[in-house]
Amino acid sequence: MEHIPHLSKDKKLKKVIDLQKPLVLAKRNNVCIYLCYSIMSQQLSTKVADVFHRRFIDLYGGYEPTAEQVVTTSFETLRGIGLSNAKANYVLNVCRFFIDEQVTDEKLHVMSNEEVIECLTKIKGVGKWTVEMILMFALGREDVFSVDDLGIQQAVCKLYRIDPENKKAMKEKMLAVSKKWSPYRTYACRYLWGWKDNAPEPKAKKDAKSKTEKKSVKEKSEKTKNGKESKRRTKTAKAKTPVKRKRA
Repeated sequence: MEHIPHLSKDKKLKKVIDLQKPLVLAKRNNVCIYLCYSIMSQQLSTKVADVFHRRFIDLYGGYEPTAEQVVTTSFETLRGIGLSNAKANYVLNVCRFFIDEQVTDEKLHVMSNEEVIECLTKIKGVGKWTVEMILMFALGREDVFSVDDLGIQQAVCKLYRIDPENKKAMKEKMLAVSKKWSPYRTYACRYLWGWKDNAPEPKAKKDAKSKTEKKSVKEKSEKTKNGKESKRRTKTAKAKTPVKRKRA
């Protein structure tokens, strides 16, 4: 857990870390198929992606296939589980590439991050973001920062009050912030993803809202107070009016 003391030097990130359980990065086997899963999952909710994964595995008797098994699967069969034309082609492209280029888990694990990105982005349908996810979730690399990831952009902009309108300036500021997290930027990304959906509003906005609410409450209180005083005066005035009594 060496990453926690290092990342906790950033006071803002420390608050994010303190809300979550400590992370452990995993290294996977069969990286080729994990890359296929990543392609299938693109632009899908986790729930829908899980459905595609189950259907895909069911094609191979419920077991995770090898690249060799996938390339013998027809395009129509892959389309039949619900994959788009593009995704079905990309899955086949990935498996053919791993076979033709003799890319193995062992080779990928000894490559640098830059070498893995250079290698796998040669595959049609595989971009830098996809490979960064492979580095983080399949190869267990500790120092990856995905500046192009929408979730990371939203989390960093919210936590550090960065204006997201100017994309170029935003990414430059994000990279500047992330430098102090190295060599544990993958952990930072994972914590930020976990925090993003439940993130509180920035303090400035909360303060502004709080002041408005306080002002509203104060005005309401004064209005109520004035109303009560007005009623009290009316009652007092009525009380001073002589009451005529019937004589016995």
